[in-house]
Amino acid sequence: MRRLWTAVMLAGLPAALTSCAPRVPLTEVRSFTYVLQNYPGGRLDAVARAPHQLAIVDLSRDGTTAGYFSAKEVAKVRDSGKTVLAYFEIGSIERFRTEARTLPADLRLNRWLDWPEEHFVRYWDSRWWDLVLRPRVDQALRAGFDGVYLDTPLAYEEIHLDRVPGETRASLARRMNELIVKISRYAKKARPGFLVVPQNSPELRLQPGYVEAIDGIGMEELFFRATGRPCTTGWCAENLAHALALRRLGKAVLATDYATRPADVAAACARYRRHGIAGNVTVVDLDRVSPLCTAAKEGA
Repeated sequence: MRRLWTAVMLAGLPAALTSCAPRVPLTEVRSFTYVLQNYPGGRLDAVARAPHQLAIVDLSRDGTTAGYFSAKEVAKVRDSGKTVLAYFEIGSIERFRTEARTLPADLRLNRWLDWPEEHFVRYWDSRWWDLVLRPRVDQALRAGFDGVYLDTPLAYEEIHLDRVPGETRASLARRMNELIVKISRYAKKARPGFLVVPQNSPELRLQPGYVEAIDGIGMEELFFRATGRPCTTGWCAENLAHALALRRLGKAVLATDYATRPADVAAACARYRRHGIAGNVTVVDLDRVSPLCTAAKEGA
């Protein structure tokens, strides 16, 4: 993280942010690991030992607020020289999350068919911000994460319109953009330089204020869909074009593809290198530290 520390600045920050370990600026990161579950012993030791430049981990070791990773645990990963981003969802809620137990029923919308234990939510409702999102951002700040990795902006495309009378895809896109901008302003006011990285829906770059609000974007399935299927549909090309447009605007691109065959892994890694983006080839469960990307020949 690019930041000049002074004694005054350090005095009011968590110990997790006082590490002197050098970090690669986000736009220069080329390797990262993305682990959301199955932390051995409930600890981040394996992530800390990993050779990558950046790590994305869940805000919580087990999905509960009681299981939040502490500032000491995050500091151990940062002390290895990594930038560390806290993962959470902004457009949906998983059943196993603590917040799901007390979430007002009218905030829940349709179930996400790809993930049956998850429901989309009225992410524009102030109660969602007050009860779920603001506390999560506050926790990421308290624990000393370098930034947040925001999943499910795609909720605006998946919410059933018959559940939200008066809304359209265009209005839901605007509302999602407004939420991302709100998160960014809130977090960066609390800590200048705090990183904001949404996942997927790169077309939101066309919304006013979006580009200025984010530091990078996470992209799934740019080259290989889960698992090992070449991404050849029209939306694959559109996503890549939008992601590279953001790259040209100075934003980092953190690409995650799902493949296990060595030739597919090498091909994805070669494409990351060709496009000058960070890459990670892993499994859908996101339950392990992925190996460093080793690119095949440029013609792959």
